[in-house]
Amino acid sequence: MFKKLFAQILFPVVTVLTLVLALPSHADTVSDTQQHGKILVLGDSLSSGYNFSPDKTWVALLDKKLSEENINYQVINSSISGDTTTQGLQRLPKLLEVHQPDVVIIELGGNDGIRGFPPKTIKSNLDKLVKMSKQSNAEVLLLGIRIFPNYGERYADAFFNNYQKVADSNEVALVPFFLENVGGKDDLMQKDGIHPNEKAQPTLLDNVWPKVQEVLKTE
Repeated sequence: MFKKLFAQILFPVVTVLTLVLALPSHADTVSDTQQHGKILVLGDSLSSGYNFSPDKTWVALLDKKLSEENINYQVINSSISGDTTTQGLQRLPKLLEVHQPDVVIIELGGNDGIRGFPPKTIKSNLDKLVKMSKQSNAEVLLLGIRIFPNYGERYADAFFNNYQKVADSNEVALVPFFLENVGGKDDLMQKDGIHPNEKAQPTLLDNVWPKVQEVLKTE
């Protein structure tokens, strides 16, 4: 009698357990539907949120816009205030290994120019950053920067032209001047005249967005 009772209890439990194991788990289902690409932003203070909250940066706004447009990409902001192209080269290998991004947006060089580093060195570093990113099978978007002619017009022109040359030689997308419609406008710049303020961030996103669409092939 005990064996019969035990069998009556055990059979329904085993049956239910078998059915549960046979069904796809909720975690697996969520994982499948939430799979996304990754966009890594490698930048400096122009992208890190200098003197204002990081969740107000153009990078954060990009992440929000992608979500609003139902474009399934996660944006990883690896921008550090003060970083040069040399420091970017030191950080990028680990970032590529950890995040395995589908797209790398490179916004570096401004601090090199402010410090008067040789344009050839800056160009070489930008080229290495692009090549390293491409070798990891990521698409690349390069953001060009202009600097004040503190070291003369010749230096400023050579610095600015680096971005087009690197983009052309590596066949990657380029925003020629990242601070278009922002640089030089007092209401959009901080008191130092170098860093865009919080109000400028939507315009910076507007400058970048068409090229992001191009890289992601979502136009």
